[in-house]
Amino acid sequence: MKRIVVIVSEPKSLATTRGHLLLALRDAGYEVHAMAPVDAMTVRWLTENGVQFHPLPMKRAGIAPFGDALLAFRLHKWLRELKPQVVLTCAIKPIVYGMPAALIAGTPRRHALVTGLGYAFTDRHKSPRWRMVNAVARLLYASSLRVATTVTFQNDDDRNDFRRLGLLGRTPANVVNGSGVDLDRFKVASLPEQPRFLMIARLLRDKGLAEYLGAAKLVKAVRPDARFDLVGDKDPNPSGFPVSEVEAAVADGTIRYHGPVEDVRQVIADSRIFVLPSYREGTSRSVLEAMAMGRPVITTDAPGCRAPIVPGVNGLLVPVGATTPLAEAMIRLIDNPDEAECMAKNSRSIAEQRYDIQKVTAHMMEIIEVGYRAAE
Repeated sequence: MKRIVVIVSEPKSLATTRGHLLLALRDAGYEVHAMAPVDAMTVRWLTENGVQFHPLPMKRAGIAPFGDALLAFRLHKWLRELKPQVVLTCAIKPIVYGMPAALIAGTPRRHALVTGLGYAFTDRHKSPRWRMVNAVARLLYASSLRVATTVTFQNDDDRNDFRRLGLLGRTPANVVNGSGVDLDRFKVASLPEQPRFLMIARLLRDKGLAEYLGAAKLVKAVRPDARFDLVGDKDPNPSGFPVSEVEAAVADGTIRYHGPVEDVRQVIADSRIFVLPSYREGTSRSVLEAMAMGRPVITTDAPGCRAPIVPGVNGLLVPVGATTPLAEAMIRLIDNPDEAECMAKNSRSIAEQRYDIQKVTAHMMEIIEVGYRAAE
């Protein structure tokens, strides 16, 4: 039997973002193994669906020499014992430690999935700390991706930047349309008439939290009936956004903060317009989910953010880090309800055409099965 090992840093993604792919691999005759930090609900889901789980000591963010050394040792040990034909790694730590471990263990097909570049590539102020992190990340990516069989990105900008920076060597590179969205689960919901805005993101500066809070204040000054909701958990990332600032915005009535939400369908259904002023993404899953449920999207003209948006058709693009243009885009969709409703319909149509999880999974299966190389 063919055997594949999927390595991720965020365990919940195995059941959510990667779940459809894992089941497709299982149904294609693979013995599927997953490696990640322990999450009880995820382990239960994997077990129920015939996926074998192996716990990994891994912190998603930050550099921990002892912990990372233990991670590299554990990965090499498991891969030597399991002898898979295929390894798929997702996110920076699984990639930079998993690719060399798979090479040394003799795994013939080694696939890296770059789902986003994160803090190491998105600090707009280029602080000394960021410069150090960026240099280390580039070195680690270059050494690991050059031993991959293929590398897959979720937008053209990321692939082109990695090529330009010389991080891929001669490794074939593909682009898929994000992680896809389950169109049966995220069904169209009618638009509320009230101007309700929603942002779903981890509490990171890179996600545009400051811009969202600032724009909300500007809009409420002229349209006090507008409502602004925020969903997302705290994050240990160096660019974490202060919870105190979120709490202050809640206290003065600017936003409503819901914390992390397991099932976001209801909060999307309660919203009229989805907003993500992020500095950079792979392809945002929350944007795709909002589009699938028929929501116009306001996001930034940034890598990974602009990809799902046709400006004026299913949403609006604003400059990165700009509060006033964001507020102006919000007011435009408040003052033009017919335009917002047309964008809502187009969002669902684009989600069906390009981001259906069935199509994205089929593309990923082709890459994994035959080492497909997209035209560059």
